[in-house]
Amino acid sequence: MTDPALARRIAERFREVNGDHPMTAADDAYVTAQFVPLEVLCAALGGDADGARRLMLDGLLPLPGYIRSDGAQMVPRDLFALAGSAGGPEGLRAWFTKHWEDADRGEEEWAAYVSGRYVCLRSVTPEGMRAKDRLTAEITEALATAGPDPSPEWRAALHARVDALDALEPAFTAYDRLRFGGPTSRDTCVDAPRALYPPEPAGR
Repeated sequence: MTDPALARRIAERFREVNGDHPMTAADDAYVTAQFVPLEVLCAALGGDADGARRLMLDGLLPLPGYIRSDGAQMVPRDLFALAGSAGGPEGLRAWFTKHWEDADRGEEEWAAYVSGRYVCLRSVTPEGMRAKDRLTAEITEALATAGPDPSPEWRAALHARVDALDALEPAFTAYDRLRFGGPTSRDTCVDAPRALYPPEPAGR
């Protein structure tokens, strides 16, 4: 049985991190397709949702990625996977941050991870986070330095990176653009490059 006080504390922490923005019916539908209510996930795994909430409040697990308009606290289906790889939630931070050579960068990525705001990957892992950062930087640089008539080789290299990022990222929803205060990385590094530089037709 859910402890209302714990659920309320999670909701309050979520709003502190993300702001207080409305979820539309379209947002709810997107989140329901991509995520699962915390209680449902814990029940399927034989776990305790309130125990997971305590770990979230202690900064040992990520906060929910979304709170649906009906109040359901929505989490990724692999919420506990990284903790499992680390041997348990208590060892997750040290295991996680070691994936970055720069300790300060590792701590920054950890803070982003446990905030629950890392909804920009289909599966949030250190490897995926590093790949996303590399690809978005390379795509941004390519767009900034593109000449007036990019070569077919340049376009092919751009689209290879865009396709790789596309495979990592979900579609996002309008709520994300509210809480992030602007376009998402998919908007700027997947949709925009494809619109600006359409792939060459097959056979050319």
